[in-house]
Amino acid sequence: MRKALQSVMAVGMILLAIACGNDKTGVCHITGTVDDPALNGRRIFLVPMGDTRREVVDSIEIKDGKFEFTRDTVMMAQILLDYHYRMNTQTLLVVVEPGELQVQIGRVSSAAGTPLNDSLQQWKVATESHNGRIAMMRNNRKELEQKGNKPAADSVKQVIDSLRLDYKNYSRRMAANIDGTVLGDFLKGMFPRTYKRLLPDSTVVEYDADTHEPIR
Repeated sequence: MRKALQSVMAVGMILLAIACGNDKTGVCHITGTVDDPALNGRRIFLVPMGDTRREVVDSIEIKDGKFEFTRDTVMMAQILLDYHYRMNTQTLLVVVEPGELQVQIGRVSSAAGTPLNDSLQQWKVATESHNGRIAMMRNNRKELEQKGNKPAADSVKQVIDSLRLDYKNYSRRMAANIDGTVLGDFLKGMFPRTYKRLLPDSTVVEYDADTHEPIR
């Protein structure tokens, strides 16, 4: 009897968690903090990706290092300051989706609180790690080339190419796992498996995005 009651209670807790986790209003409530106190009184902007028209851009004044946005449209967007005050802050890419989203704007900006933004934050951490590693290896390759050590430089290039492919495939797997979402579409657009090119004779040829070889 006790085990049955515990099972019922466990199921009830799961259902309660699901109910609490789903925002029935369809509204995204963004609460943010800004690291630099000198930015108090400045305006911060929520800009839809690919659409900078004045009528679709939200802005609000930063007060006591805090700001808030509320939107009811699911979309990819950026949170950023006016370019005059952006030097010491990192523009933040977010998914506007139903739920409570907490963001921090600073030298390294971050977001958490909704499923897609948690995935996006994971991807951004992986991206920054990848970019840092690639930058170090490119500097190493350049030094080897300057010393005339071409075999070693070519070896480093092969490693760089391999790391880039691993990163692209990691991003593609994430896109596949969240297929049908705005973040999934964003990642698929950034890392397509193929692309098309118009040739001088007006024919269109499809190429492999990794090898850049035509697909027969």
